[in-house]
Amino acid sequence: MSYVIRSVRADEWPAAKELRLAALQDPVAPLAFLETYEEAAARPDSFWRERTAKAAEGADGAQTVIAEAPDGRWVGTVTVLLEEPGTTDWAGFPVERKQGHVVGVFVRPEERGNGLTDVLFDAAVEWAWAHGAERVRLIVHEDNGRAQRFYRKAGFEPTGVVVPLTAAPGESELEFALERA
Repeated sequence: MSYVIRSVRADEWPAAKELRLAALQDPVAPLAFLETYEEAAARPDSFWRERTAKAAEGADGAQTVIAEAPDGRWVGTVTVLLEEPGTTDWAGFPVERKQGHVVGVFVRPEERGNGLTDVLFDAAVEWAWAHGAERVRLIVHEDNGRAQRFYRKAGFEPTGVVVPLTAAPGESELEFALERA
């Protein structure tokens, strides 16, 4: 594999924005992401600068890892957020121990099936372990079977936690987690 897997740098916000907008145009985006293309495209550049900087190389609370093709084009991404015990997560659930939370997983369709997602996940999980996480988790839509199959293959198991989607009554997301060995 001739891709470079690395953390984003704060000044690379235009490329981070472009890749996120591409992700939001994917056919499974409504199942995979909690925002729409229209919402993201309307955000000002200051939003993208701040978002990228918060998860850039050297940041402690989050890290965005990208896959860069030989031509320099970004072809995949994953972000891992650190959640601290005693806080509340985005869905209102208490965080009981230090954990990584994987979000924003995307690989361009033409790059899928070559192991790139595995390598991105490995980098994100390793970053979380290096920052003291006791487990790494993610939340996946109940109808996103393709993602669930990948997460199981990567070692993540369902925890039994179900997160109702307030924006889509009757729909839920499921928590999967990987425990530190």
